[in-house]
Amino acid sequence: MLDGLAALPLDARNREQLEWLAEEVIQAGGEASVWVGELASSAAERELATRMADAVAAEYRELIAEVELVRLQTAGRRSRSVKRLRRELRRIRARDYFPSPEREQATRAIEELALFVEEPAR
Repeated sequence: MLDGLAALPLDARNREQLEWLAEEVIQAGGEASVWVGELASSAAERELATRMADAVAAEYRELIAEVELVRLQTAGRRSRSVKRLRRELRRIRARDYFPSPEREQATRAIEELALFVEEPAR
């Protein structure tokens, strides 16, 4: 048996997805419940939000660094890499509840890379 706990901001999307997931687990013969809680203090809430934002910002920085490596790849590999980076960006954004400057930097870096890849050879 595996136990798990996830801390997410309470919004309609998160709640719906967690309730759907719990129902899937139950239908598969497991046990699941969705709990709604709140932190004991505003300071604890700020600390959790900061940790979540810092973790996602670090993922964006990794994407930005990867864009620079992709520029050095062969043309065929660059095209596949752009698609993969866009998927990764969407995956990170889905968990980004406290957008940081790194979010826009990563988006811009990937889109600039896409333009570079799609630019006709001169």
